[in-house]
Amino acid sequence: MNADSARERSLYLPNFCTSRTTLAIVLIVELTAFVLTLARQSAVVDFWTDLVRTSLFLLWIGLAGAALLCLLRHALARLSVAAGSAAVMALIAGLVAAISECAYLIGRTHLVVDTGGSPLFPPHPLSFALRNVCIGLVVCGLALRYFYVAHEWRVSVELRAAARVHALQARIRPHFLFNSMNTIASLTRTDPPRAEAAVQDLADLFRATLSEKHHTITLAEELEVARTYQRMEQLRLGARLEVLWRTESLPGAALVPGLMIQPLLENAIYHGIEPRPEGGRVTITGEISAGLITIVVRNPLGAGPQQRDGNRLALANIRERLELMYGERALMKSGTFDGEYIVTLRFPLIERPAAAVAAPPATA
Repeated sequence: MNADSARERSLYLPNFCTSRTTLAIVLIVELTAFVLTLARQSAVVDFWTDLVRTSLFLLWIGLAGAALLCLLRHALARLSVAAGSAAVMALIAGLVAAISECAYLIGRTHLVVDTGGSPLFPPHPLSFALRNVCIGLVVCGLALRYFYVAHEWRVSVELRAAARVHALQARIRPHFLFNSMNTIASLTRTDPPRAEAAVQDLADLFRATLSEKHHTITLAEELEVARTYQRMEQLRLGARLEVLWRTESLPGAALVPGLMIQPLLENAIYHGIEPRPEGGRVTITGEISAGLITIVVRNPLGAGPQQRDGNRLALANIRERLELMYGERALMKSGTFDGEYIVTLRFPLIERPAAAVAAPPATA
């Protein structure tokens, strides 16, 4: 199945098996009941009694519909968007008709008739069911349209984020590759063991940055990619480059978007250290507090503007992927302060269910 076909057959409905969706349905049902009661203004039944009976009736429909869509989720997922939407509309119409008939039959029982509760129930089953089915189809159609638009928007955001990841992967600057190869070539004559280690580091770096496993990796893996990049740049810049790691308190098993720290280190070196004849220090600190991870990358200001196009691309990419993965709980801010360029990342701790992965020890 090609990508277009898979997208055509993708299920755009939310997961009705979750408590969050159930709560949303209850709120929508109550709002609909309130609007219908206001619009009806029955002279026979007072407002609050009418609101209660309408709420109960719509709750039956809403919760039963959620349970039905939860049970049939996998079957609906195999249908195309059009066929799945038609199936959902038909299911809801049948469910509304069935519950309307049940409401009418309950109103005809001896218990209801003897207690004088008949006026609270519909006297004509056919017109009652048809009216409810029409209202149900309108509400269902609007809800499906909303779900579809929300799904397409999220798919669009994910595709755009994936495209930016690929752009970031392709953005390892040619001069870095050429300089690394030149450094390795010179080391083969003066220090063959270091040249072999550098080749291995370069291979590991490109394997990590070009890997398709870029959506979520562990923080330990991301830190190791950044350290590998540091080792390659250290061969070229020597004593001009100093990287101070203070990340020993970070949980290595935390899940993060791939290529999150390495681009920040790359920008810090390229914009802050390389233009300075005397070099400088890049400091990477991390801490966890109240379930939130904070990572700060700082470097001295270089001779040129810090916010070049490449820097903006990396920052925008990281910000978007943090928001996509963690939502509003993620934070990213950057700017200059006291002669340094500082980037701060903050996001919630989400760990992989498997065994914890230990973070690499911090090195100066």
